[in-house]
Amino acid sequence: MTLMENASPPAEGTIRTERRGPLLLVGIDRPAKRNGFTPRMFRELAQAYTLLDDDAELRAGVLHALGDHFTAGLDLPSIAPFMQKGEKLWPAGLVEPLDLGSPGYRRRTKPMVVAVQGITFTLGIELMLAADIVVAADDCRFSQLEVKRGIMATGGATLRMAERAGVGNALLHLLTGDEFGAAEALRLNFVQKVVPAGRQLEEAIRIAEAVAAQAPLAVVATRANARKAVEDGPLAAMAEFVTVQQRLSRSEDAAEGVRSFIEKRAARFSGR
Repeated sequence: MTLMENASPPAEGTIRTERRGPLLLVGIDRPAKRNGFTPRMFRELAQAYTLLDDDAELRAGVLHALGDHFTAGLDLPSIAPFMQKGEKLWPAGLVEPLDLGSPGYRRRTKPMVVAVQGITFTLGIELMLAADIVVAADDCRFSQLEVKRGIMATGGATLRMAERAGVGNALLHLLTGDEFGAAEALRLNFVQKVVPAGRQLEEAIRIAEAVAAQAPLAVVATRANARKAVEDGPLAAMAEFVTVQQRLSRSEDAAEGVRSFIEKRAARFSGR
């Protein structure tokens, strides 16, 4: 799949990927339906995330959307049968884009930066909270509105909104399903940067390139330790400090880091 904005997507939408040096750009492509997610799109998104993790040449991902909106969420008519049966929407053994640690699925290890714009509802919020860094256009409209449809957010919103913003702030939006803008999302730590509409992908790529320029083993280890601190607590994260640092300090990249410091030049990391 190649990311080509001029290529018409199939009616059920698609996920387009583009390699850009060490980055994998992952594009949500169903703009005629406000990028509402179908089973095909879920499957292809999991495949794209798995490609990012499995390809040694790729160091970071950028999730974005074609068209005016990030996503209006689920395409309920096509997704409802899966929900009623309790079935997953992606094949077992792949990286789970929502990063919930579900049995039979892998968790992403490489960084993911997200660019969001326009309507970013339900699944859109959950995908961005499951990533690592979020850049929002100032025209974003956010809503976690499952309660308005008689269902519950089960893609991580109930967990991550409370973790980022506190239980009261999370429930304010989870229980009312209200709509809020980029400034509120920034206040709640749901996004890390707000930029003028049209600049969000450019900024997300800039951040991802800066991440990809660092030592890959150190980036993966740092991200994993921060996640462990959130999920398992500070003591569990601290318990890994010595062993992880020993492993990293013996790597070729650590030696290159020292050489580049002495020689006053940019480091050339290999991921070994």
